[in-house]
Amino acid sequence: MPKKTLKNISEIRRYFHTNSDPIYFVSATNFNLLGIDEWVKNFKYICYMDCFDGRHPNVFVPSEVPHEEFQSIEDINNYLLQHKEVIDLIKRRGGKPKFVFLMFDEKTEMLVKELGGEIWFPKAKLRERCDNKIETVRIGNKAGVPSVPNTLSVIKDYADLKRICDKAGLGHDLVLQSAFGDSGHTTFFIKSEADFRKHQHEIVGQGEIKIMKRINCRGSAIEACVTQQGTIVGPLMTELVGFKELTPYRGGWCGNEIFSTSFAPAVRQKARDLTFKFGEQLRKEGYRGYFELDFLIDKKTGDLWLGELNPRITGASSMTNHAAFAHADAPLFLFHLLAFSKKPFELDVAELNARWADPDMIDSWSQMVIKHTDDNVDIITEAPQSGIYKMLDDGRVVFDRFDYHRRAVEAENEAFFLRISAPGDYRYEGADLGILVTRGRSMTAGFKLTERSQKWIHGIKNAFSAQPLPAAQAMEPPAFKIM
Repeated sequence: MPKKTLKNISEIRRYFHTNSDPIYFVSATNFNLLGIDEWVKNFKYICYMDCFDGRHPNVFVPSEVPHEEFQSIEDINNYLLQHKEVIDLIKRRGGKPKFVFLMFDEKTEMLVKELGGEIWFPKAKLRERCDNKIETVRIGNKAGVPSVPNTLSVIKDYADLKRICDKAGLGHDLVLQSAFGDSGHTTFFIKSEADFRKHQHEIVGQGEIKIMKRINCRGSAIEACVTQQGTIVGPLMTELVGFKELTPYRGGWCGNEIFSTSFAPAVRQKARDLTFKFGEQLRKEGYRGYFELDFLIDKKTGDLWLGELNPRITGASSMTNHAAFAHADAPLFLFHLLAFSKKPFELDVAELNARWADPDMIDSWSQMVIKHTDDNVDIITEAPQSGIYKMLDDGRVVFDRFDYHRRAVEAENEAFFLRISAPGDYRYEGADLGILVTRGRSMTAGFKLTERSQKWIHGIKNAFSAQPLPAAQAMEPPAFKIM
């Protein structure tokens, strides 16, 4: 008997509200897909960190068992998938389990297969190829989505770099990126030989490097989903980048804003058009499902350039999946699940994209990822719990009530805080303390942090207490991000 085809948003929503097979998001925290469990029946989070102190009904955190030191988020996920308590949970719940991840590798694929499950994402090998910043440029070129003027080359030394740039006409004020890694760690601003020497060990011997002309630009992010019916595109979001109050990394992402007038209408529409083109090219490359593009907007000319591709859900996904259009229709991630479900569906993607481009479908929210920015290491003794906080008239930030819904924030004097670092954790330079979500903007029209944002950051950071490490104890901070 042929499967019934889903023919509209209502039927798609009902399909997931009556979903029978367990779907698991396995990750360090549930931040990236916060709230999806309320759209999809039998959706559970399996996490390494308990951000909610056992009070979230769909978050499962197994007890800690001995393990090798994690070198990546893939290591965390592979540890979880081999944990007896996790295996017991999956077997107990039965069904045909499906798994989604922020990051995974070929070992993860093997472990999921052993559990009798399926990964609802493209193969790790394909994701890795697309994730390569050098390959992103090439995919963009094929799609007609231009990158900042650049050249791709192996670099032997600074003199070699200058020769390469002279030949390509890029000048000597440059931004260099290696093929993989978080932008805060693998983006290098090179204007002189002294700049080059500081990062030489991260550039020389690392294969092809993306060498870009440096432009004065504004960062932006947009998420989309490649489906059998076409690429569905979310709204263009601003990016918070490099604010010293939030991150110690120059050029490091530290949050997003979503609001209807984030950029000029022509820029927003061009970004949507280019994202659709890029998605359609990804489809030709064999990719399907969720992805995110960073666009760089030249402040002087208004030109829009492709920054990078993240072939996955990202730190901005919570913003996309909680926007007003998501509540009116369905979160973008539901279309990702639909793309892998083998359930036939018909969807007018052009009509949906046009509706999601309507400013009336976008409400105003902001998120700030708060890291420890001091150059020291200590042990946290007290940490603010996840939930709703209020800012008093005198600027003090106080805990108001526990909640795991960010939409419980009613006004701009309230915020939802998702705690990442807990008592007993090391606090080191770059450690993620938590994510703060507010209504309204966190930046001014000139893209500086508002006074209100600075008070929120100060208030949350002040709610942490820590004690110095014992003199004989040393700690090497991890070199990977967890969200």
